[in-house]
Amino acid sequence: MSFLYEKVVSRGLYAMDPEKAHLFGLRGMGLLGALAPLRALMERRLTPRGGKPIEAFGLKFPNHVGLAAGFDKDGLGWRGAAALGFGHVEIGTVTPKPQPGNERPRVFRYPALKAVVNSYGFPNAGVEALHARLSSQPGRGRRACPLGINLGKNKETPNERAHEDYLLGFQRLAPLADYVVVNISSPNTTGLRALQDRGPLVTLLTTLARENRGVTGGPVPLLLKVAPDLNPHQLVDIVSVVGECGFAGIIATNTTITRPPGTEACATKGGLSGAPLLERALKVVRFLVKESGGRIPVVGCGGITCAADAGRFMDEGACLVQVYSGLVFRGPALAREIAEGLAWRQRDWA
Repeated sequence: MSFLYEKVVSRGLYAMDPEKAHLFGLRGMGLLGALAPLRALMERRLTPRGGKPIEAFGLKFPNHVGLAAGFDKDGLGWRGAAALGFGHVEIGTVTPKPQPGNERPRVFRYPALKAVVNSYGFPNAGVEALHARLSSQPGRGRRACPLGINLGKNKETPNERAHEDYLLGFQRLAPLADYVVVNISSPNTTGLRALQDRGPLVTLLTTLARENRGVTGGPVPLLLKVAPDLNPHQLVDIVSVVGECGFAGIIATNTTITRPPGTEACATKGGLSGAPLLERALKVVRFLVKESGGRIPVVGCGGITCAADAGRFMDEGACLVQVYSGLVFRGPALAREIAEGLAWRQRDWA
């Protein structure tokens, strides 16, 4: 199926505007999710032959590979993603109020590099729309795989009040999530990454950890998503604050504002993802695992286009991996391909 996608289907999608192609894929995922008999049949294969479920953050995952936030911002296709073989799905980033995001064009593909640059800026329908949608769908313990919700702040909210945005999103959506991710690492909302500095980070994480104690249905695992462009001192602070605040784990990484060798001709505005991000993301995962002594679970994300890439994250100590841009270049069979490729090595990371 990957061969057919790469040689035939992808050519048609590459001829489309990148954002329209993304919407086309999301609608297809949503349609698959709505076909209950087919969806249920495909979900039976979520744990590959020879593999076994993975436990992390107090949750059980049918396989190692998840769909990263950003593909399904409003929870339109997550059930179809599970049918395609994803062992967890993260929806969002969602903000308290609806917002259109940044001006277009804001997505650029580079197939020869297997790279994408985006400057979306969190376009989404807002917390209330997502709450209404998820409230009518299977909840905790009744899903084929864990569902994460990725939270952000609105563009116009000043950083000194950012914790209020995240708190509002958390209060409304945490009871509907299997885990919640705090996204302060996107480069496409002005000033957002400054929240990764120790002072504002302590305020934000402490606020949410306190609120988490009273969540209806019980506390949820809280994760922090970090940028690939942090220096060692900042990463040390990240590990320290995550541990102090009782967060369950870290997702590493988001997109990069740098342009690795070979990508100098790519769009300069926005975050770069895809294959050129791989080495930088691996380096961050390696540092976080070593700095925490393996005590803080790390989810590897960035540049994964095949099972071998995912295996490198696992070798560095990641407990799970996530993909997004890889779908653009490898197609809908990628999740199952990676899950099956990792299953035979599962004992190496037990």
